[in-house]
This record gives sequence, structure tokens and C-alpha cells, in this order.
Amino acid sequence: MELREILRPDATLPALLEGYAWLPDLMRRSGGAPVRTRLMGRPAVALHGLDAVPFFYDEQHVARRSALPGPVLDTLFGRGAVHTLDGPAHRARKALFVSLLKDATSVDALAGEAVKEWDAATAEWAHRPRIELFTEASVVITRAVCDWAGVPRGEDDGRATARDLVAMVDGFATAGPRHWRARKARTRQEERLSGLIEEVRRSGTEHSGSALHAVALHRDDADELLDPHTAAVEVLNIIRPTAAVAWFMTFAAHAMHRWPRQRELLRDGGPEYAEAFAHEVRRFYPFAPFLGGVAVRDLEWRGERIAEGTLVLLDVFGHHHDPALWPDPYVFEPARFADGGPVGADLLIPQGGGDTATGHRCPGEDVTVALLKALVPQLARLEHGVPPQDLSIPLRRIPTRPVDGFLLAPRPPAAG
Repeated sequence: MELREILRPDATLPALLEGYAWLPDLMRRSGGAPVRTRLMGRPAVALHGLDAVPFFYDEQHVARRSALPGPVLDTLFGRGAVHTLDGPAHRARKALFVSLLKDATSVDALAGEAVKEWDAATAEWAHRPRIELFTEASVVITRAVCDWAGVPRGEDDGRATARDLVAMVDGFATAGPRHWRARKARTRQEERLSGLIEEVRRSGTEHSGSALHAVALHRDDADELLDPHTAAVEVLNIIRPTAAVAWFMTFAAHAMHRWPRQRELLRDGGPEYAEAFAHEVRRFYPFAPFLGGVAVRDLEWRGERIAEGTLVLLDVFGHHHDPALWPDPYVFEPARFADGGPVGADLLIPQGGGDTATGHRCPGEDVTVALLKALVPQLARLEHGVPPQDLSIPLRRIPTRPVDGFLLAPRPPAAG
């Protein structure tokens, strides 16, 4: 390792303090060249641009297995998760997720469950003076995905499970109370689901046809069942990302409030406009700031040497707001996705890039889009007021959302 890499100041604290703006600011100052820094004591290089995405997702260049720090595994993904694998082991495990989350009939069934739960929830909201959309959306989606996956909802008809799933996402990129809530939530749910996995294996046919059953009986690349803990981790990696759609639902409400014309278009525009709106929410609003991997050998990108073992960062937030890739990137405009484009594998990457089946792109992306496509028009048709509140979205907080979770004052349906 070169001396200048050893002496380069560590940027872990600035990254935590500056949040989503940290990496794009470094990129702007670099003039588009790769940014060299240090994170968690390790040399790191950050890449940006359309050509950076396939470079980053090429397993001959970058591995994910050794890049995920312990605190992220202990909150967001879980120990032994598919995200920690590479090569044949990753492809074998990933095939399980693809079979469950890329099947159109199955995805449509989940979206239908979510609409059913939304209708039941809105009938109850009409009797309350106000609700916090973020929390209520997480409960709606958690109930739907648990029923679809064959997982019992848990205490308080799914509210406790929803709190745990939200906590795991909310606490992965921070220290302090949010992080410790996330760890406790993961431990609680892993223990609950490990017991369910063992029950399914004992019964043989119980929950047959469900995601829970498929994970319980899945065999890895060595033709062995996953141990109960790892199987529980992977069940969580099906239901937790689905519950995270609550962030996008809250951003959707924010967009409709800020640009009221969007609400009208969603009411009248049909499923095609709802899908375009879903893509623009995922592009415009901040969720994942960047992604990380490790150089598997000495590499070169744009003439820059990247030594084996270097952390490689892919700038996601900056990518989605780059005027070279997106005309008027700070304008919220779903029409840019009219007729299904441009949703190329390397252009729109809120849930990763590359190929879903063989790479690390999230297999739950179709589920995310389907849920938004189904629920956002329901939200547009919901008669409600927006009480005074803090609707700012702090970019220093990861993951961020409107400060007050987007408060709504639902109105009872008109008589007759």
C-alpha cells in the first residue's frame, strides 16, 4: 500500500455527519475523477457515472462479501445473508429470492393483499383526527407481506412486527439509540422466525406454497438446508425490504403535497402513470446514499489504479441527480419515465444495478414498484388534509424521511 493511502485522513465521521451530501460534494470537487479517501480505517475509492455501475457490479472487479461492516449486518441484512455471499454460493441463494420475488403472479398477489389492507386501514383512519402516514403505511405493508409470505403477523396484529422491521432499516447507518433499537429488533425477529422455520420443517406441509415454506426447505449450493438462524435471516430479507416501501409511500405523499397536480394525474392517469410516478419517487428522493464493495484484484478504471482490497463505493444519490444522466435532475417529473423508460439496468439504481439473477441488484425491486403502483393511486384518492408540521427532509439523516412522518387528517367519505 502506498504511503499516501496510509496517510490519507479517515472520512468516516464526515460521512456520518454530512449524510447524503458527503459523497456528491466530494465528487463535484474532484471534477468527476474517482475520489480517494478512507472509511473505517480502510483505503476507499468512490466512482460515479454510467460506466461506473457495470464496473462496480462485475464480480471480477468488486466483491460484496467482505465489504459489509458488522454493524450493518447486525441491523439491516443479518449474519449469513445472501448479501454476504459471492460467486456460486450467492447465485444459488439468489435464485431462491428471484423465484419468490420476480414471479409476476406472486408479485401481483402481494400488491392485491396490500390494497386490501389499505382499504381496511383507511376505513379505520376516518375515525381518527390524524394519522402519521409513515407509521401507518409500514403497518399496512407489513400485514400484507406477512400474510403473503405465510409469516404470522405477530403481536398487536402486526404493529410490533412493523416497528421492528422499520427499526432495522432506520438504524443501520447510525450510532446510538437508533442503532441499538435496530439490533434488538433483529434479534427479536430472528428468534421468532427461527422457531417458525423449525415448525415448518417438522410439519412438512404447513405453510406449503408460501415464501416461509420455500426458505425453510431451500438447499444451498452444497445441497444442504440452511441452518434455522440463516433461514430466519433470509425470511427477514424478504419481508423487511417490503416494509421499507413505507419510506417511498411517505415520499409519494410529500410529492403530491408539494406538487398538487401530481395528485390529480395519479387519480386519472391509470397504472402507466402510477408506475412512472413510482420510478420518479425512487429517483428523486434520497434513500441509499451509496453502495460499497471490495476490489478483488488490482484494477484500473478511467486510468486510475485501484489496489486489491480497496473499498469501492458507488455514488447512488449523486448518480440520480447528475445532469449528465438526467435532464433537470432536481425537478420532480414522472413524465421522464413515460412509456416505461429510461429504466435501464445501469441508469435507475435505487435498489442496485446490474443483473438481478446473477448480481447484487435487489430482487425485491419488482415488489417495490408493484406496491407503489398499487398504493400510490389509493393515497391520491384519499380525502385528507395536511395539518401544520415539519415536512423538511434532512439530508444528514440516513435513511431520511419528512421529519414528522407526514401527518394526515383523513376526512370521512361524503354521505350518499
